[in-house]
Amino acid sequence: MGISSSLGAMVWSVADLLRGEYKQSDYGKVILPFTLLRRLESVLAPTKDAVLAEYNTKKDLGIPLDIFLTQKSGNQFYNTSKFDLNTLLADPDNLLQNLENYITGFSANALEVFEKYKFNEQIQFLSDSDLLFEVVKKFATIDLSPESVSNHDMGLVFEDLIRRFAEASNETAGEHFTPRDTVRLTTSLLFCMDDEILTKEGIVRSLYDPTAGTGGFLSSGSEYIHELNDKAKLVLFGQELNGESYAICKADMLIKGQDVANIKHGNTLSDDQLYTKKFSYSLATIRG
Repeated sequence: MGISSSLGAMVWSVADLLRGEYKQSDYGKVILPFTLLRRLESVLAPTKDAVLAEYNTKKDLGIPLDIFLTQKSGNQFYNTSKFDLNTLLADPDNLLQNLENYITGFSANALEVFEKYKFNEQIQFLSDSDLLFEVVKKFATIDLSPESVSNHDMGLVFEDLIRRFAEASNETAGEHFTPRDTVRLTTSLLFCMDDEILTKEGIVRSLYDPTAGTGGFLSSGSEYIHELNDKAKLVLFGQELNGESYAICKADMLIKGQDVANIKHGNTLSDDQLYTKKFSYSLATIRG
């Protein structure tokens, strides 16, 4: 069993805590955003003190802070809360309030994902069900640091979780998840004629999906290029109408280190938000 499957199984084991309070088809509404939260805080950990110091120095100056905080973070996103999952556990009586503070401390591009997941509603329900402490405690023990799990492997873990979520939601699986074999075959057919070009040093290409769903084609494209040439760069673009699918896709792109400004929410037919862009490749699933 590869790292992505074994780690995905470990994360999905949180479902054991949810059984009884949640329907099986709703497990993903807790597990996916908590996985994202744990990964983001692990990525931000080395620069967290520097970001907090910068924020505290400049927060009262009345100026936009994004450029300063992303520079200190070294990432596209940051968090200005003093909390993380481990420190939250030190004050169980105020866990819900402090977790809400932690989430709202994220930069807008990351915060939107949690809002699309309706994460505040989920953690309120977990708190009301006396499950919040146990779920936070479980995720705090899972090592999702970049040193242990690369962006590529973390993307595969998230894909594995999305697959489990889709299989548990049989009635809507088609809306969330195109079968992996189909995705892989389609992606291979798209790229195979360019294999020679794509193996060159420093090659950069772009891939666009106008009906991105949870990002299956984008993820598969990224995986294909990585296997062919781990020095190549595939810039991913997509737009998705369904809010929950969009949140999953954007979270996956955050985890992979992609520019999440390239992932748009809305109807591509009536409100194409990427119409000024040109792409090397495009893939889409059209359902009748």
